[in-house]
Amino acid sequence: YREIDLKRDKFGIPATVKTIEYDPNRTARIALLFYADGEKRYMLAPNGLKVGQEVLSGKSGVAPEVGNTLPLSEIPLGTLVHNIELMPGKGGAMARSAGTFAQLNAREGKYATLKMPSGEIRMVLCACMATVGTVGNAEHMLQSDGKAGRTRWQGRRPRTRAVAMNPVDHPMGGGEGRASGGHPRSRKGLLAKGKKTRHPKNTSSKFIIARRKSKAASI
Repeated sequence: YREIDLKRDKFGIPATVKTIEYDPNRTARIALLFYADGEKRYMLAPNGLKVGQEVLSGKSGVAPEVGNTLPLSEIPLGTLVHNIELMPGKGGAMARSAGTFAQLNAREGKYATLKMPSGEIRMVLCACMATVGTVGNAEHMLQSDGKAGRTRWQGRRPRTRAVAMNPVDHPMGGGEGRASGGHPRSRKGLLAKGKKTRHPKNTSSKFIIARRKSKAASI
């Protein structure tokens, strides 16, 4: 397993990109950094990052260029960012998969407004760190596995359709002939495909300005 530096907390110490590598644990590519003090770390490779390029992280005096990490308070409005912290010092938690990014739309008081990859608009503390640019390997979504065996290499075994089971085995099983199975449910009977799973009293809900658009609404 490759340990990824999601905090980027070596402030003021420049690092040189030595290699950009494949990581089997994520959709994005990772970049190996050689820091000036001799330490080596991995970071998520943003789109446009080149081998030999120098990157920097810090809270002041850091240019908002691709690969650099700085607080949301010091990033120009309209900039595309990724690997965004939800709590200062905890490490990047949002916009980390291949091709994703969030846009910094506004700042008011101690909060910055971000448009997330899902379309959700939410407030994040300006003290939270984010990396400038979009996550690389955006073509990942166009990739085709090509054969069933490749899925097996990834540790996924064949899955039996629920509607092909008997009523004793699954809520969607049974029926005469090729019955559709009724409302989509899990094996335990919990509704699937559209049921809201977010807790209605979640304390962070007050930071969400606009919810993501549902697939049903966009059709």
